[in-house]
Amino acid sequence: MATILALDTSTQACSVALNIDGVVLEDFRMAPRLHNDLILPMVDQILHQAGLTLSNLDAIAFGRGPGSFTGLRISAGVVQGLAFGSDLPVIPVSTLAALSLEGFQKTGQSDWLAALDARMGEIYLGGYRISKVDGQYDVTLLIDECVAKPAALSSFSSQFNGVGSGWCYADILSALLPDSPAHVLTDLSPRAACIAELALLHYQKGEVVSSYDAIPTYLRDEITWEKQAPRIGKR
Repeated sequence: MATILALDTSTQACSVALNIDGVVLEDFRMAPRLHNDLILPMVDQILHQAGLTLSNLDAIAFGRGPGSFTGLRISAGVVQGLAFGSDLPVIPVSTLAALSLEGFQKTGQSDWLAALDARMGEIYLGGYRISKVDGQYDVTLLIDECVAKPAALSSFSSQFNGVGSGWCYADILSALLPDSPAHVLTDLSPRAACIAELALLHYQKGEVVSSYDAIPTYLRDEITWEKQAPRIGKR
């Protein structure tokens, strides 16, 4: 097993978590525009609570996006500094996968269309299948993460559950997808606890990067700013 510190500031929520051999501690707060002030004290507090220091960690994880440009830069910068100073590997974790895991934990449903409000009438979205076998999560990407207009979802024929602030366009989506979603959880934000659990899976597979490569995934940073329809993977 491993001990992993996880951070997320990708939305208005600010959270840190520790995954200690599969046991997760978390400090989660809704704190718009206070991420810079809170994140490091929250890290210190949770480490103190567990009786650990950075030298006791095996890796540091963060919500790599998509999400708020400013929020993603804050968490990536903090993680880069902590990881570099402590010579620790970094585990970037999808915020959309973390949302899907939270949806699974709350409902037991497996297939999730996670969406975050991207402003300008668009959403960040990605589709994931979550399962748990013998106490271990399994995560499968079903729909490539992208930024798109809500109308792009009319191409989906499969039934998904919806999670995340991107479902603020539920009225539009309900018309486009009359048979989906079965569950819509609009009030959930990516949590460091879920990022910490997914980070353990990545760590066990050796999917880590150096502090220099702890880069956010914006999805909207293409030079041309082209918006592509999502691609559906094998189910």
